[in-house]
Amino acid sequence: MIPQISQAPGLVQLVLTFLNTLEQQGFTGDTATSYADRLTVSTDNSIYQQLPDAVIFPRSTADVALIARVAGETRFESLVFTPRGGGTGTNGQSLNQGIVVDMSRYMNRILEINPEQGWVRVEAGVIKDQLNAWLKPYGFFFSPELSTSNRATLGGMINTDASGQGSLVYGKTSDHVLALRAVLLGGEILDTRAMPVALAEQLAQEQTPEGRIYATVLERCREQRALIVEKFPALNRFLTGYDLRHVLSDDLQTFDLTRILCGAEGTLAFISEARLDITPIPKARQLVNIKYNSFDAALRNAPLLVEAQALSVETVDSKVLNLAREDIVWHSVRELIADVPDQEMLGLNIVEFAGNDVALIDSQVNALCARLDALMAQQEAGVIGYQLCEDLAGIERIYAMRKKAVGLLGNAKGRAKPIPFVEDTAVPPQHLADYISDFRALLDSHGLSYGMFGHVDAGVLHVRPALDMCDPQQEMLMKQISDEVVALTARYGGLLWGEHGKGYRAQYSPAFFGDTLYNELRRIKAAFDPLNRLNPGKICTPIGVDDPMMPVDGVKRGTFDRQIPVAVRSDWRGAMECNGNGLCFNFDVRSPMCPSMKITANRIHSPKGRATLTREWLRLLVEKGVDPLELEQHLPTRSVSLRALISRTRNSWYASKGEYDFSHEVKEAMSGCLACKACSTQCPIKIDVPGFRSRFLQLYHTRYLRPVSDHLVAGVETYAPLMAKAPKAFNFFLRQPWLRELSRQHIGMVDLPLLSSPSLKQQLSGHPACAMTLEQLEAESAEKRANRVLIVQDPFTSYYEAQLVNDFVRLVEKLGYQPVLLPFSPNGKAQHVKGFLQRFARTAEKTADFLRRVARLGAPMVGVDPATVLCYRDEYQQTLGDKRGEFSVLMVQEWLSEVLAPRAVQPQTGESWYLFAHCTEVTALPASPNQWQGIFARFGATLENVSVGCCGMAGTYGHETKNLENSLGIYALSWHPQMQRLPRQRCLATGYSCRSQVKRIEGNGVRHPLQALLEMV
Repeated sequence: MIPQISQAPGLVQLVLTFLNTLEQQGFTGDTATSYADRLTVSTDNSIYQQLPDAVIFPRSTADVALIARVAGETRFESLVFTPRGGGTGTNGQSLNQGIVVDMSRYMNRILEINPEQGWVRVEAGVIKDQLNAWLKPYGFFFSPELSTSNRATLGGMINTDASGQGSLVYGKTSDHVLALRAVLLGGEILDTRAMPVALAEQLAQEQTPEGRIYATVLERCREQRALIVEKFPALNRFLTGYDLRHVLSDDLQTFDLTRILCGAEGTLAFISEARLDITPIPKARQLVNIKYNSFDAALRNAPLLVEAQALSVETVDSKVLNLAREDIVWHSVRELIADVPDQEMLGLNIVEFAGNDVALIDSQVNALCARLDALMAQQEAGVIGYQLCEDLAGIERIYAMRKKAVGLLGNAKGRAKPIPFVEDTAVPPQHLADYISDFRALLDSHGLSYGMFGHVDAGVLHVRPALDMCDPQQEMLMKQISDEVVALTARYGGLLWGEHGKGYRAQYSPAFFGDTLYNELRRIKAAFDPLNRLNPGKICTPIGVDDPMMPVDGVKRGTFDRQIPVAVRSDWRGAMECNGNGLCFNFDVRSPMCPSMKITANRIHSPKGRATLTREWLRLLVEKGVDPLELEQHLPTRSVSLRALISRTRNSWYASKGEYDFSHEVKEAMSGCLACKACSTQCPIKIDVPGFRSRFLQLYHTRYLRPVSDHLVAGVETYAPLMAKAPKAFNFFLRQPWLRELSRQHIGMVDLPLLSSPSLKQQLSGHPACAMTLEQLEAESAEKRANRVLIVQDPFTSYYEAQLVNDFVRLVEKLGYQPVLLPFSPNGKAQHVKGFLQRFARTAEKTADFLRRVARLGAPMVGVDPATVLCYRDEYQQTLGDKRGEFSVLMVQEWLSEVLAPRAVQPQTGESWYLFAHCTEVTALPASPNQWQGIFARFGATLENVSVGCCGMAGTYGHETKNLENSLGIYALSWHPQMQRLPRQRCLATGYSCRSQVKRIEGNGVRHPLQALLEMV
């Protein structure tokens, strides 16, 4: 039996006192001290791991000021604080001990816009893409770009002075920050903006913390002006940490303290609000995707592309391209980046032209294409082809693929994974090709594989060498390579930290700046934070403080992961290989991943959070001498012994009395998962949370009792067929208020669906579809079976939505085929979701035997419910392996697409239909909406795909009392607005759970697409 896991690190009493004081003084945000909450912010998108003592989530600048004011009390002066945004940093910028102040949960309001003057005011937790979606109707956008734009906060962008694609024209974040509102330790508000030097001198005279800061910064930047100008590289990427170079304007007449805070990584103050310069959206955008026979050719051709006056030139190597081909993202771009016949594409340059002069953009693109045609004709420069992309949707899809490259590298096979630590070097663009040649030689000398991509127009290269950070020798190699790359970059006059901030790499700052200039940074730090309490160990330490800097070879995730045996790490890959890229934090409510994260804004309820907790749970198990693989192998196969039942009852009683077990925190995170499986395809690493969630639940419940609702859900395929024999009688009881209340309070289930009445058997009584037995089908000749369509039943449509199955029978007949309703055989999906994996394995094995027998008939098998059909493909394969055997159950649209292929597309007339595709279906099979559109087009009907996230029902999730509020909230995020906007009678949904949710919330339901087709055939 799995033991109690109670070795969670203890809490610091002073921290608890601080949090209690905050609440007493009117703090309106959240505070968190659980091990799970702290673990979720102990990592970012880097290789490092640092467990904080607590996490605070302020709701406003007033909350931040209160935190800083209480922190200023003498009794709390030993506490340290670290601001945190989206947690997408690649160098541990927001990782520290002490208290993490997370701005992302609540401080995400867009406060004010002035289109006439071209600025917007925002809170620090606003996400970059969120802002641009909000600005779009005004005709503006915030132009600094980065690959994590759908989850990176503006506060994080400011703190790292982020930039990316297009920076040659649009610059960095700091170039667009007009003013900041920051909070100093002690609670003073600091408002910064560009001002005449005379006004800065005036402020420097004041005997206040603000006056001290102005005096120090003004004095140091003036006194060391010549050295600053000499030392700061003349690069598009001038990141230093404290941007001394641009505090004073070139004519020395303007002073802007904002420049000191941009890139400061939270070491000087808490940035709470910002006034940002916004850019008009260009009227014309075009991409030229240029293909090369080598990556070196792509790099060396870049200067020609920059000379063509392009907005940006992005490059991608063959490793990244090949990983993209294996990902769901390739489905969206393969026609825009088609392979070149008989030639291998080993490099790609994505060249963008943008502006308001359409004719000028056309001429620039035409001129470039003429140059490319000439190069191809002469077989020069390695150019083997190119494609134009002029529509905005296509351009966005290509950039989505390019942005996903960061995460895709983490999906490389094997234990060694491409990792960030030297991934954003910047050199003068004219030296980039030679620099990369030396860089590759360096990595090749260590026998490492790596992927490369970057912004060749700005001389920035993203390189991620593949290392196994669980191997102590390779961990040491990481530090050696860092040292070598620092020297190489310096030789080419570049920067190690060209784009992603310093973080732990600030250890190299003294060597880069020299003692004199580095001490100036320390004086700046001392003016803001003399006791080194804000994100200590980053950028620099204040003058007078000798605290160590965070070492480049500091504590890493691999340090903890290597404590887990290799066999366990391999077997629990889904949890272990999360690289922290954070795509599951995507703010877009139309994105299917991850609904529980979107509704709770709690990162415990995200694939990354759940993977992090599972990794630690496995480590703690091993620490107690328990092998989870052995534990799984020795689980009781059938009934539970009386002794085990008594033990579980006792443990559950103690748990109800508050006995700590870290497993409970993991269980809480797992219980919020909707098992929609979007993570298994949308995540670049393919982190399949439902897969390892089920395994966790199975082991957890060897120690603790299951709730009654789990047994009710898992047994649905047993009792539903029995209840369907008398649907009216059972529906009578299900409608009774007393039974519904009993179910809600004591069973934990709400809004239980009514059985179909009349039942499917009653509706099809006497129909030929029910007349054939399997034995009779087997006795038929192959010619007779050729026209048969075998309908595979599922428990939801057959017993709760029988009319739909009946309609499918009629549709099959109308199309000229003979439907046969196969005997019901349990699928087991619900058992898998709830972690009854042994029962699921038995169910799957029995049904797989049945379906293999049916498959030998040679007739197509078709199932109506997407989640159930996909279970045959995914969970059956995972559980049974080779024992699954060969059989294929098609979804309705897959079968229709095949049989209707000879039918010509008809002229489209009439009102449009609107498709709401099931989230599991559309993520696992991205072509599904297109298939439905093609089917409707063959009958002259227009079907529009409606982009929505999860409906919030997800099988039985929405029927569980504890999930009700979140279920309704998830539906309200994207489904409800679309249902209110569109004519309900023209809306169609493919998922049973989706239709159930619509009916429950909107009062009347929607139909399945096949039911609309039935009217047309």
